[in-house]
Amino acid sequence: MTGWYWTRWPSREGMERDAESGPRRVLTVLGRIVVLAVVGWGTFADGKYTGWAAAAAAAGLAAAAALCAAFLQASREQRPAASYLLAAALVGAAWLANWGRAYALADLIWVGLAVVALVRLPPAPALAVGTAALGSYTAASWASWLSIVATIGGVALLGFLLRLDIEARGTARRLLVQERAARAAEAESAALAERARIAREIHDVLAHSLSAQLVHLEAARLMLDAGTDREQVRERVVAARRMAQDGLAETRQALSALRGEFTPVGEFLVELTERERAPFTVTGTPRPLAAEAGLAVRRTAQEAVTNVRKHAPGARCSVELRYLDDAVELEVRNARAPRGQSAGEPGGPSSDGSSSRELADSGSGYGLLGMRERAELLGGTLLAGPEDGGWRVLLRVPA
Repeated sequence: MTGWYWTRWPSREGMERDAESGPRRVLTVLGRIVVLAVVGWGTFADGKYTGWAAAAAAAGLAAAAALCAAFLQASREQRPAASYLLAAALVGAAWLANWGRAYALADLIWVGLAVVALVRLPPAPALAVGTAALGSYTAASWASWLSIVATIGGVALLGFLLRLDIEARGTARRLLVQERAARAAEAESAALAERARIAREIHDVLAHSLSAQLVHLEAARLMLDAGTDREQVRERVVAARRMAQDGLAETRQALSALRGEFTPVGEFLVELTERERAPFTVTGTPRPLAAEAGLAVRRTAQEAVTNVRKHAPGARCSVELRYLDDAVELEVRNARAPRGQSAGEPGGPSSDGSSSRELADSGSGYGLLGMRERAELLGGTLLAGPEDGGWRVLLRVPA
């Protein structure tokens, strides 16, 4: 682990140009221009270069600038061979500048190389390059030892702080990328959940509607086979047509309910029980329910009442809605079916002379399973089973 640290490059993300803010990039460019201007002025202002010597000094200054730019680019791209060769070339170029009496240029190359190496190279090569550059500066400098030590200490501290800044920017950039990926995944997950919820609502509506239609159509078929009066058969067909219309209306209501635009649960249950001529009671203080909780109560009530009509025709059914402190309960009960048939037990005759087993076969087969899955998705429970010769469905969901 330690060996890996000494050869690890700094965060690439932190050195990318787009990781820097606009003002920071402007300051970087202005700083380089100012440094070049100061070095050029310090090199040519005293008039020590004239004629061909001035041309050679200008060429040397341009070559040094090109080497610096190449080293900055190679270290930014984290190319080891090019970075180390260019660093060695810069140390040599600084010695040539010092030999040619361009002392400001030489000192700038040595100090700047040490700082950039500490910031951009792996720790081990950075120490080697920094030692070579600052050692050369120390050997060639005429300044006092106190000034040299202060310069070396300042360079080391500056390089260390800039390296920490790069690492921090790299970490922030990685966290930003991870956050964006997490948001994208969250949005995709939410979209999938919404699609699943819409599919479940449409399935429940169609299963309820089609099941009721098939009950009436199957009854009409049995009545036709038995030679029942044409008017009675027509009533069954009209009832099936009405169920189809109700199914389309409920589909639109389900889509509206997903947007929170549906009739309050209490009003819906009043309409349902009046249509089925079943007693309906409410206990507790009524309050608005969340969309999913309200839909669970609505669908469970529809499915339970339809099951009573299918499996225990003629049995007395009651519906009770209870508002608790942290939940809502729906209980649907039906008494023992007439003619000795048990509620929920297919096989007995219906009021129109048809077999309830045949009527039960027209259902979707997923009623109880769908209600239970819906309740569990909301953190609730659903109990369904025989009771006192009848059938009881109890839904409890947080609300």
